Parts: sequence; structure tokens; C-alpha cells
Amino acid sequence: MSHKIIRSLLEARLKAWAGSRTPALPVAYQNVAFTPNNGETYLRAFLIPAGTDSNDLAGAHRLYTGVFQITIVTPTGDGPSGAETIADELAILYPLNDRLVRNSLTALIMTPVEPGPELAEDTAFALPVSFQYRADTTT
Repeated sequence: MSHKIIRSLLEARLKAWAGSRTPALPVAYQNVAFTPNNGETYLRAFLIPAGTDSNDLAGAHRLYTGVFQITIVTPTGDGPSGAETIADELAILYPLNDRLVRNSLTALIMTPVEPGPELAEDTAFALPVSFQYRADTTT
């Protein structure tokens, strides 16, 4: 299934970037145990697949679309600036029209990275950013 490949491409890029920062940014991935340290800035990564389509009469084509969301979580009381700075870095990491390739699958970043509504959590400030992706394949 191609959403699995798309997830691995997007998450691998995020993991490499987050690990190379000083200090490194921990990343919480879907359905993977994660406990943040108190007062720690970290990321939450989500792949949100949309419907799979086919745009040919033979049924050989598959169109995989969806949203990749990264929620930036920072301690409360520090204001939005730290999260917004990371959001700007993520926009550079996932530029519009960039292509991520594995074997015969090419995932295309279809929209710019865009921040969503800021969320106040119990002990943290969360800023989700997201972009849409698409991949076309033939069977």
C-alpha cells in the first residue's frame, strides 16, 4: 500500500532533520510509545490519508492523497515565537512541489506548509502545521 511508503518517506525526512538540530527535537510518531520530558519542545507527526482514486478506465492508475501534519509542542508561558520558528524551518524542509522518491513511487508535496490554529493544552502550547501530498502509481 502506497500510503505506507509515503509515510516512511515523509517521516524519514523529519527524523533526519529533527535529529540533526541542536538540541535535537524528539518526534512522537503515530501509535509509537512516547513520553516527553517536562518542559521539552517536541513534535507529533501524523499522516492523514484521504481517499484513494483511479483516473483511468482500465483501473490501473492509483492516486494516493492526504495530509501530513506535524504538531509543534512547546512549554506554556514562552509565547508562540519558538513554535513559529520551527514552523518556518518545516516549510523549508518540505517545499512546495518537492518530490520524494522510493523505487517507482514519487510523492509530491502539493501545498505549502501552513500553520493551523494554535492550541493551548494543559501544560503545553501546540501549533499544528500541515501540507497536502499526492502520489500517482500504475499497477
